Amino acid sequence: MAERDFLAFYASRLPACELNGTFYARPSPRAIDRWTANTPPTFRFIVKAQRGGAFRAMGPTPDESIAWLTAPLPAFGDRLGAVLFRVPREIRRRGPEDDERLVRVLDAWPRAIPLVVELQDRSWHVDETFRALEASAATLCATELDEDAEPPTLRLTGPTLYLRLRRIEYSAAEIEAWAARLVPFLAAGTDAWAFFRHDETGLGPERALALAAAVERALATDGRDRTAEPAGA
Repeated sequence: MAERDFLAFYASRLPACELNGTFYARPSPRAIDRWTANTPPTFRFIVKAQRGGAFRAMGPTPDESIAWLTAPLPAFGDRLGAVLFRVPREIRRRGPEDDERLVRVLDAWPRAIPLVVELQDRSWHVDETFRALEASAATLCATELDEDAEPPTLRLTGPTLYLRLRRIEYSAAEIEAWAARLVPFLAAGTDAWAFFRHDETGLGPERALALAAAVERALATDGRDRTAEPAGA
């Protein structure tokens, strides 16, 4: 099919996408109009915050950079699922002064715009960070990479879960295992965003469909198990 038809076809099969282009350039009103016009009303967009603006926002005065990052976003209306704010690997947590940097960003972020924070350096994965995210109702992004020895821990710091499955290969069993990890949160009423990496093979969308199907099966099994439980269990 023609390239102009890609998004509409994708949106006929999957309910959301993570916008990679916005990481390199802030979205224009024209682009937002085109994206929303080519997708159904239930489709949601995750905007990756422009990398330069996000980097500057981690400085001592984040207000101006955050205002610049978020200025175009009202054009999405209710089609905006969240903003993915990535703290790059180069910015490490060394002590309380870095905790204050993150808190300044969280305090300056508009509460009407759902925020997901991806902390690429593991030095940030400490209780102080998790408490700061919880206090601001910001979602912690759980990212799985090829070099990781263990799957990431799922921590609910905001209203949703957010999962980036970035390994090059995923077996059917591994996708089923991820579905099983998500089910307790979903069964309790917590929504989850889950995205596979984009690559030249086009397998990411197929894996997303496989994960959605696995989640549906696991939820159905979970429901049957709960029905079978004795009263008061």
